[in-house]
Amino acid sequence: QVQLVESGGGSVQTGGSLKLSCIASGYIFSGCGMGWYREAPGKEREIVSTITETGTTTYADSVKGRFTISHDNAKGTLYLQMNNLKTEDTAVYYCATRDLYSSGFCLPNHWGQGTQVVVSS
Repeated sequence: QVQLVESGGGSVQTGGSLKLSCIASGYIFSGCGMGWYREAPGKEREIVSTITETGTTTYADSVKGRFTISHDNAKGTLYLQMNNLKTEDTAVYYCATRDLYSSGFCLPNHWGQGTQVVVSS
């Protein structure tokens, strides 16, 4: 049974930094890997960043140059370093495992409970 537990959220001022962690149990990091998603109030959940087994990373345009995703296989932990935070980064952040579906796309399949990030000016 896959379990994902996020931590590291909190309240910061604009320009500040936070590092999110997601400890995965019951999961072998492979293939499509994992990703970070976020859901802001009144908005749909959106993809923030992903990392595959081979280390290939993707970022939403809104976070490029500010956020860095990484994975420590030995610790079974996914990270998201968030720098130069903006008020629009305020959201609940979720980590997810990703799997390759018959459509040919990597999609999230297991979710953590989320961690709240609040950025104030």
